[in-house]
Amino acid sequence: MSVVEEIAREVWARSPRLGDTRLVAVDGPSGAGKTVFAARLAAAIGPETPVVHTDDLLDGWGDQVTFWPRLEEWVLAPLREGRAGHYRRYDWEAGHFAPEWTEVPPAPVAVLEGVTAARAAIRPELTFSVFLTAPLAERIRRTDRRDGGTLSSYLVQWRRGEEAHFAADATAHHADLVVDTTGWAFAVPGTTT
Repeated sequence: MSVVEEIAREVWARSPRLGDTRLVAVDGPSGAGKTVFAARLAAAIGPETPVVHTDDLLDGWGDQVTFWPRLEEWVLAPLREGRAGHYRRYDWEAGHFAPEWTEVPPAPVAVLEGVTAARAAIRPELTFSVFLTAPLAERIRRTDRRDGGTLSSYLVQWRRGEEAHFAADATAHHADLVVDTTGWAFAVPGTTT
């Protein structure tokens, strides 16, 4: 049984904590493989499992940690109440939020993926949290391959921010599972972090 299959089984065995939703967080630093891991985990949980990427809710590079009220209002509060959430996806090339809304249907399980997804503010309502990691050199290699090296200057500052957050929040210490993805092959879709 794979790691994602084991997690999926454990998620279903646990009770919902965000209203009737089992919220699963996939957190970790840039280049650790969160996006691909979250997609695989959602597929293992069930075909209708929504995945919300925190990168889609950021208002640019300076909103690394401060986007949370937007996530709470648009997605978490409605799911907590058994209603559909929705959000406007940030267009990283245009530098603003898209006008259309992306719906997040109420579901037995939802996956929240991205840097700070397992932060202390949501921890009491998480059914399961996984923290992915890999050595810095491996993560830089992955992000350079994913982005063609075009975001390297932004990611230097981004890494400082995520390191400060993870240290202050003790995210990995509080995770249900820490997974070192060193040596894992990821076909990483084009995302920002």
